[in-house]
Amino acid sequence: MGRVTTRRSVIRIRDGALSTRPDTLVTEEPLEIRLDGKPLAVTMRTPGDDFALAAGFLVSEGVIASAADDLAGIVYCDSARDEDGVSTYNTVDVRLAPHVPAPDLGTLERNVYTTSSCGLCGKASLEAVRTTARWELDGDRPLGVGTELLARLPDRLRAAQRVFNRTGGLHAAALFSPDGELLDVREDVGRHNAVDKLVGRAAQNGALPLRDALLMVSGRASFELAQKAVMAGIPVLAAVSAPSSLAVDLAQETGLTLVGFLRGASMNIYAGAHRLSLPVGNS
Repeated sequence: MGRVTTRRSVIRIRDGALSTRPDTLVTEEPLEIRLDGKPLAVTMRTPGDDFALAAGFLVSEGVIASAADDLAGIVYCDSARDEDGVSTYNTVDVRLAPHVPAPDLGTLERNVYTTSSCGLCGKASLEAVRTTARWELDGDRPLGVGTELLARLPDRLRAAQRVFNRTGGLHAAALFSPDGELLDVREDVGRHNAVDKLVGRAAQNGALPLRDALLMVSGRASFELAQKAVMAGIPVLAAVSAPSSLAVDLAQETGLTLVGFLRGASMNIYAGAHRLSLPVGNS
């Protein structure tokens, strides 16, 4: 299977002194996802957790709700080989269980080349999430979270980024409990891939919906990340940077709690403030 990191020689200049040395880089390779043998999507990702990524992608698109019940299996395609005849492990084939209806690939497929920072746009996407979301974000009770706890999450996420510490080139996504316990963390060159890996692992473990979890992401909160949170039943999404306007629209329409610019005790709450214990002060 592919390696998470790669070594390359670089010319380094420090304080006017020049040297040549190896540098550790994050690996970026394409992953083609096929559905019952038919090409569905191509994304640039960091190798690792490829089956979880594929399962999470299908949860986000509303195709499946549980990897255990809705998938017959996921395998690497043996036909995908390099010029030396070695398997590239860059193509996976997802087989749906017999009871799962095949989606309309014409509306679902993303066969065009997509970069690691891509996302979906357009008001039509809001309607698509509304019509395909399987769960309400709150079950019998709304999740309650203190802003003091939120303020601690960026440092906890950063401390859990093992590959980032070696490369400085990865996004991360993590699930936390309402008490701030780290439940799972994934890293990837694409922030949406990191979230898909989290959701896919939860789907494989039969843990969806994730109503008792908070999703914390490095970087910005795009519409696609908000979509993935809603589709997985996650009630709170927090990001260290800005949200997009469409992400805020989706959060307001679905009741998702969306927090941006989460840096220490400072943060902006764009939607879903009813789940947060807010400090008393001037409005």
